[in-house]
Amino acid sequence: MSETTDKPWLRYYPLDVPLTLAYPAMNVAQLLVDAAADYPRHEALDFLGRTMNYSELLGQCRKMANGLKAIGLAKGDRVAIMLPNCPQAVVAYYGALMAGATVVQTNPLYTERELHHQLADSGASVLVVLDLLMPRVEEARKDTKLERIIVTSLSDALPFPKSWLYPIKRRKEHPKLKVKYGKAGVLRWSSWLRRNASTAICEEVDAGKDLAMLQYTGGTTGTPKGVMLTHANLIANTVQTATWCVGLEQGSERYLAALPLFHVFGLTALLNQSVYRAGTMLLVPRFNLKMVLDTIRRRKPTVFPGAPTMYIAIMNDPDLDVNDLASIKLCVSGAAPLPREVQDRFEQLSGGKLIEGYGLTEASPVIHVNPVRGMRKSGTIGVPLPDTDVRIVGPDSLEPLPVGQLGEVAAKGPQVMAGYWGKPEDTAKVLKEGWLRTGDLGTMDDDGFFTIMDRMKDVIIAGGFNVYPREVEEILFEHPAVKEAAVLGVPDEYRGETVKAYIVLKEGWQASSMQLDRWCRDRLAAFKVPREYEFRTDLPQSIVGKVLRRKLKEEGGQP
Repeated sequence: MSETTDKPWLRYYPLDVPLTLAYPAMNVAQLLVDAAADYPRHEALDFLGRTMNYSELLGQCRKMANGLKAIGLAKGDRVAIMLPNCPQAVVAYYGALMAGATVVQTNPLYTERELHHQLADSGASVLVVLDLLMPRVEEARKDTKLERIIVTSLSDALPFPKSWLYPIKRRKEHPKLKVKYGKAGVLRWSSWLRRNASTAICEEVDAGKDLAMLQYTGGTTGTPKGVMLTHANLIANTVQTATWCVGLEQGSERYLAALPLFHVFGLTALLNQSVYRAGTMLLVPRFNLKMVLDTIRRRKPTVFPGAPTMYIAIMNDPDLDVNDLASIKLCVSGAAPLPREVQDRFEQLSGGKLIEGYGLTEASPVIHVNPVRGMRKSGTIGVPLPDTDVRIVGPDSLEPLPVGQLGEVAAKGPQVMAGYWGKPEDTAKVLKEGWLRTGDLGTMDDDGFFTIMDRMKDVIIAGGFNVYPREVEEILFEHPAVKEAAVLGVPDEYRGETVKAYIVLKEGWQASSMQLDRWCRDRLAAFKVPREYEFRTDLPQSIVGKVLRRKLKEEGGQP
């Protein structure tokens, strides 16, 4: 069987994307060392108006690395980072990698219980954290191996006069916040970093074996687990995704960093890719619409990786000007399905390309993306990246199913994880013969384009028929009054499950359950049409904008 028959998607690669790539066997932090050598004076970061060039960023990271070594960090020790998007998050990440540590990215929204689990499970000995989060940390650190806590504030990175005004604002909003520096291994970021040496340091690693990260996820088996990503995994996915984004120029692009860097999508598509391209990251602490639009107007980003909810929010802002998005060349959407209506409208507004991709934490995370040039298919996740083999398989075999048949997506490639930290049984369930069983249901067409129908656990079985939430959501999104939609199965005495839709309407628009029912019945088989509608002002979302169906079920009292 020829390669193009076995992998039909190769026919649709843009001409300037090689079928196979070379991946340097090195420490991920070498990406920054190389960028600083080639573009020392080029802006690396912009944080609400304060900038840092590559030479300055490298110096800060070296101080971080040398400081970690000075407090006794050994190669392979875990360093947890609990920060929003800010320069300190970048410095802590590359600095820890330079010291030979394994990074544990931690969501700042974690509760004490969630944080304790991650710190205890990873065995992290160092935590870099925002001062506002210290009350949670002090409780969560009990019965963990945490020895040092390095505490920073947003004021450490803000431009003047924001850096002067921020502490006043913080004291008003958090009058009881008092960090006890010098006790129980608590260090002040600004003074600690300042006194460390900035001599060159970048620990040598066995890229294929040494872990760069433990990235925690519910994963394909439900419980929170540390995904073991090697330096080779992260380098491979960075090179793959950067090469796929044809038309971007080295040392010239401006990346809008609204995705959180502690999420694996933001880590690869923003942090590592921007540094690999020697681009400028326009850091936004969180997705605040006004802050994001102000950043867009001020710095004119050219690349905007994001989630569908981000594009929806921007498009529906009443103050959006026709020229606000004109600088954007490319957007890569991930973390949740991209409705075709959103894709078309955003491209009309920006004049750039908005392409959908797909991945999961266990694959560093990107596996598929639609081509930037040439044929693409809306509603699909595109084709596998270079050196990535993907097939649709049945429940009991890794043999590929016939074209067009629904099954589980399985992937193999240099970006696939080494396994789950300390959980060999869970690893064995999803990694077989190098293939990662993703837990997602999908199909492949004759051209090698893949479509994700849904997570296996989210499929609705109504009266014996399978209903895929994404298909119903796509139809609802096409209705002119619908801003956001989520569909899930709810208990039904007669059908077992029935379809329920959660709807957020656009501002100033109205629609009734009856109107939406007629809309769906004209476009869907009767068993797929929602039987219940709930109108809401918003939908529960993850930090990257993925609708949390689990939260909707919990709110409805479902198991």
